Amino acid sequence: MQPDVFGKAIADFYHTQLEETIQTFSSLDEEDVLPVAYLFRDHRAMPALEKAALSACKGSVLDIGCGAGSHSLYLASKGHKVTALDSSPGAIDICRQRGLQKVIQSDFWDYHGGTFDTLLLLMNGIGLVGKLSKLDVFFKKIKELLNPGGQVLFDSSDIIYMFEKTEDGGYLVPSDIPYYGEVRFVAQYKDLKSDPFDWLYLDFNTLSKAAQFHGFQCDLVRKGSHYDYLAKLTEKA
Repeated sequence: MQPDVFGKAIADFYHTQLEETIQTFSSLDEEDVLPVAYLFRDHRAMPALEKAALSACKGSVLDIGCGAGSHSLYLASKGHKVTALDSSPGAIDICRQRGLQKVIQSDFWDYHGGTFDTLLLLMNGIGLVGKLSKLDVFFKKIKELLNPGGQVLFDSSDIIYMFEKTEDGGYLVPSDIPYYGEVRFVAQYKDLKSDPFDWLYLDFNTLSKAAQFHGFQCDLVRKGSHYDYLAKLTEKA
């Protein structure tokens, strides 16, 4: 079982309000830090893409990878019927303590709890797919979870900019990488460190082609300020 890095960090901050960070180490030789307080941000502090996604939600919503529950809490305040889903026991416990009515601890792939009008995956939520080869399974799964006329909303980033640019305008991507958006991470909070896990950053063109192949309409809802975007998937009739 994976150590509950995010759950421990979320629980500690909720109970102590002390400023702590989660460190991430990636296969791209990048190290980054995420302030735990950021997971508790209110609507005013959310990025424009997240606000756009929340505004576009309709009907019943499954908040996939809900974390500390900030998106779910906002949607519930606007009258949506929200189910908050996360694999982290610690995160789900704090979501309950923050007042969310329907919270479920489950891996996305193992969840079979009903169908929804909106599937929401924020903070590069599509990353849970892990590898490009698993997109087929992802489209099959969202078909299972969507109501007729339902939608999937998520943000992602095209991380091609992280690779060296060539004189002809291309990029030097190592030949042993199946797809440049496949990244392996380790997350650490204090002395608690996760096992390595795969995370996917998906460029919009690749997403669009995959969506069309699987019978989905793919719309670019909004572009972000740094290679990021908000997309909407709807199943074609």
